[in-house]
Amino acid sequence: MAQIIKPEKRPLELADILREHIGDYQGHYRLFSEHRKIVFDLLNCRTAYLGGHIDRCSHCGVMRIAYHSCRNRHCPTCQHMPRERWLEKRKDEILPTSYFHVVFTLPHELNPVTLNNKPVMLNILFKAASQTLLTFGENAFGGRLGFIATLHSWDQKLNAHFHLHCLVAGGAVSKDDSSWAAVKGKYLFNQQALSLVFRGKFINHMKRACQRGDLKFAAGQYRKLKTRLYEKRWIVDVRDPVKRPEHVLEYLARYTHRVAIANSRIRMLKDGMVSFIFKNRKKNRTELLTITAVEFIRRFLLHSLPKGFVRIRHYGFLANRNRSKNLCAIRGLMGLSDPPVKQIASVEEMMHKLTGIDISRCPGCHKGRMQLFLEIPKGRARPPNPLAIEAA
Repeated sequence: MAQIIKPEKRPLELADILREHIGDYQGHYRLFSEHRKIVFDLLNCRTAYLGGHIDRCSHCGVMRIAYHSCRNRHCPTCQHMPRERWLEKRKDEILPTSYFHVVFTLPHELNPVTLNNKPVMLNILFKAASQTLLTFGENAFGGRLGFIATLHSWDQKLNAHFHLHCLVAGGAVSKDDSSWAAVKGKYLFNQQALSLVFRGKFINHMKRACQRGDLKFAAGQYRKLKTRLYEKRWIVDVRDPVKRPEHVLEYLARYTHRVAIANSRIRMLKDGMVSFIFKNRKKNRTELLTITAVEFIRRFLLHSLPKGFVRIRHYGFLANRNRSKNLCAIRGLMGLSDPPVKQIASVEEMMHKLTGIDISRCPGCHKGRMQLFLEIPKGRARPPNPLAIEAA
């Protein structure tokens, strides 16, 4: 009988916490439909319930079982391949110019409104930040900036902290694509001026949303909030130009295809308590935080994304519609040729690049190649979690 290699047991991960304590969470909080879908997918990720396939070695006959991933964008185990493919595409678009890392942060006074009106408020955040940068770019350079904006909604302790990371190319192309104006030196825009314009645009968009009925406020509540927002200094951080924009892309890529926390940060699950590491930026060190499993799940679900919501957006000459055409024109203005078209790497090639492991080679004899032997249909096994959780 041929040897069968089953999927290896993984270290402690988010799904283990959900599996053991989602019932406790439901004893304290309502599990909304969008949260129910996330929990269902994460609990069933890479289990027999989602189906899979069996590969067999062409040399020794060893069989290997591999179950399908859930592909939910909130799952910390599923997004490695999409992240790497995204990163490779973005690296090909880098221009030989300086790049700036700009962060727009919402005041915490807006957290309750944002958490209860995510689609409206998060779209306003993107709109206000992008309009601010595009306006400054046109005023300073007489043309269009190009930048990528990525939404983060958490801090290191998984609390709500809504902000946009923007990677801005240091230059602008004229409206008729006839000239390129590059940033000189290390200065992009004044932080305080950006902050004032960003605040004004955001509050104006929020006011319009209230007038349309997209945001609900009790009588007088919006006026009080508006007063507090104008009294507060909004944070916009313009960092020095990065020496290698690839490094900022790699930093952003750690978050573009992941929500809230990576499994590698989870250290312990014991007696209903979860311990995970976080970066204490004030003390510049890594520390351990221990909270109840129920509180951990609550914090994780704070960062669920609205269905269909796009959290990575491209603006200016990097906008999706004309990005290739614009980059080609800008490279021409710089006297550069377009980079060669790369072949899309296979899953096997990507895994070998990331881990150094050739997953197509037999893990038993190390001579043969693993070939598809049998498909495992979805739904042939029961969901692994005994709690009655169904996908929305």
